[in-house]
Amino acid sequence: MLQKQRYANLQDVDNQKSLFDLLRWQKERMKNKKDLSILIEQAPSKQIEQLHTNRTDASITWIGHSTFLIQLNGLNLITDPVWAARMGFQKRLTQPGIQLNDLPEIDAVFISHGHYDHLSFGTIKRLKGRPTYFVPVGLGRLFKRRGYRKVIEAAWYDSFVLDDMTFTFVPAQHWTKRTLTDTNSSHWGGWIIESKEHSIYFVGDTGYFSGFQDIAAKFIIDTVLMPIGAYEPEWFMKTDHINPEDAVKAFMELNGKTFIPMHYGAYHLADDTGPEAMVRLDAEWRRLGIDTSQLKKLLIGETYWLSK
Repeated sequence: MLQKQRYANLQDVDNQKSLFDLLRWQKERMKNKKDLSILIEQAPSKQIEQLHTNRTDASITWIGHSTFLIQLNGLNLITDPVWAARMGFQKRLTQPGIQLNDLPEIDAVFISHGHYDHLSFGTIKRLKGRPTYFVPVGLGRLFKRRGYRKVIEAAWYDSFVLDDMTFTFVPAQHWTKRTLTDTNSSHWGGWIIESKEHSIYFVGDTGYFSGFQDIAAKFIIDTVLMPIGAYEPEWFMKTDHINPEDAVKAFMELNGKTFIPMHYGAYHLADDTGPEAMVRLDAEWRRLGIDTSQLKKLLIGETYWLSK
């Protein structure tokens, strides 16, 4: 029987935790229960009709967690589509910003990695349209097993062209697992989506790592969709999930123009909360004196128009 390919981080950074580490974290979590009643707000009005008819303007709509509807070059693109009402034993804290049935037809789907809060086949089977799926190397078999044929696997720095746009899979520092036996049997990373007018970096799920500097040397990036949540306790999460301060540091290294935070407020994956992540993000932004116009904190379901 052939052994599965196992993937690794840059510099072979090891982020596997022991059972002792896991038990220590769960003990700490029981002691330090957080108030989950303060939620990230929904946008007061959703631009669903405009999103259905739009074929000319570039837009980014935050659905929640790591899910964005991106419109570029007349195409509808979506990142890590997850509408799941639960994640493990935890109920979703905030409703998706747009209901799944209200989405326009999707042309391309970008998957960062195989963890369940980033890859939901229950969601994917309900997407409208006949999208092409861009996935990390090793994940294609899961799609093809379910009957999807328009699947493109990517190793780090592989690039693909579709309708005058370029999509490049870039490194992240993370790991993945869906079953007891498939740890790191597929890769993980982020996607850089480039048109002639715009470049968007969907970072995916990551700890802070030297790869941000490498990516900055290879790409000119306008908008960064950057995770800021699921970082506590930091002794446990640091290699896997970037904290708000390091997220800002990475953004500065990337020389991005606009920072849009994500990966907070939808699921209680770690011991921090969405509002806590936002407070730390704002404090670091002020401490460094960065222009406030560069930070775009979207409400759930809010659309940011890049072309207006």
